[in-house]
Amino acid sequence: MASDLIYLVFGVALLLAVVLPAALSRLALSAPVVLIGIGCLIGLLPLLGPEQFSPVEHRAFTEHLTELTVLVALMGVGLALDRPLSFRRWRTFLRWSVTWRLLAVTMPLSIAGVAVLGWWVMGLGPAAALLLGAALSPTDPVLASDVQVEGPGLGEQSGSLDPDGDQEGSSDEDDQRPGDEQDGPLDEPDEVRFALTSEAGLNDALAFPFVYGAIYLATKGPVQDWGLSWLGFTLVGKVLIGAAVGVLVGRVLAKAAFAAPRPSLRIAERGEPLLAIAALLTAYGLAEVAQGYGFLAVFAAAMTLRSRERGHEYHQQMHGVVERLEQLLTLSILLLLGVSLTNGLLESLTWRGVVVALALVLVIRPLAGWVAVSVRVPRQASTEQPMTRPERLATAFFGVRGVGSIYYLAYATGQATFPEVAELWSTVAFAITVSVVVHGVAATPVMSWIERRRQPPTTGAADVGPVLDGAA
Repeated sequence: MASDLIYLVFGVALLLAVVLPAALSRLALSAPVVLIGIGCLIGLLPLLGPEQFSPVEHRAFTEHLTELTVLVALMGVGLALDRPLSFRRWRTFLRWSVTWRLLAVTMPLSIAGVAVLGWWVMGLGPAAALLLGAALSPTDPVLASDVQVEGPGLGEQSGSLDPDGDQEGSSDEDDQRPGDEQDGPLDEPDEVRFALTSEAGLNDALAFPFVYGAIYLATKGPVQDWGLSWLGFTLVGKVLIGAAVGVLVGRVLAKAAFAAPRPSLRIAERGEPLLAIAALLTAYGLAEVAQGYGFLAVFAAAMTLRSRERGHEYHQQMHGVVERLEQLLTLSILLLLGVSLTNGLLESLTWRGVVVALALVLVIRPLAGWVAVSVRVPRQASTEQPMTRPERLATAFFGVRGVGSIYYLAYATGQATFPEVAELWSTVAFAITVSVVVHGVAATPVMSWIERRRQPPTTGAADVGPVLDGAA
């Protein structure tokens, strides 16, 4: 790839990072839509010469750039979530009920739906069809920022609700030792944004077993030759290892940052936000060495860091650094994607691929998401805020496809040979473009409409968020 193009893309990305947020703040148009369009225009410029960027030709570069971008995004998502999740408190898991349903129902249905259409409509082989489904199934933590939570709160109220829904007053705080994990601020007041953010934080790692399944189909043959080891280690073992490594790294770094015996080690007091990057790299590297899922380890490490001194402003400082880095990387990838779209990436796109991509964005994900969020959970088994019908529709619809899909495809095609690789790249690129345009244009008006339908929160000690109008 020409070095001139690299300089141009990163230079334009930095410039747009400064200009776009303010310029688009009041428009029903997301930055990714604009960036892909600008990238398409850059790709048409003759001054760049015949050598243009292509994720197929520059697969290794694409894999590593998208891998880093997803990792940074996962760190940002984990630090942004205000809703607690603790192994020691079962009720915190109940508050994540909508997340577990999206992961257990929506993602498998999406993988199956796309894989079946890939095999039946596009005529892909079983390995390629499964890879297409796995790559396009996760909600992207990078491009879904318009429908995600904004960042960590500071917990301004003097008391907050514990995971059981009881008010924490000064007496409870007095019983806690300094440095113990805190649950305040309690919750995300927006169930839609929480659901989409937490789903994006977890489903990237949970799609990986199915990417490996496609690789095994292409390299090891029939399922009976590797199915049991895939089920025991690839699907379960690597998930457990990744989660354990992430929690361990997060606990060690959080204790050092907030409660180290030596003042020089208490990084939070100095406000040095680069700890977030150190945690990201450490968790990912250690998890991969231990044969676990590094994506999951990074998210778990971020969540564990966030659980320590939850109301401390240091979390905002770390999140700010991660957000800036994520923004630069994302802008660069979108510009490069736009460049490649006008330089042959869509040459192998067929009408069948168009049908599958449109079906995913407009039918498969919305229906699979609706099934998950419409499951009636007994009130005593869940403490989450009830969702109105518009909120359920929005949660089901906004399954944004993006950078993660590019990474999975780049990774898998580097591990195995897929004869349909050109068609896979064209279909995935088209699906991402459709998602960026449809979800990007719809995000601002839909989320604004939902927020207007919410009644103002009532005051009182037991408030946990806005009161939603309409039946759940």
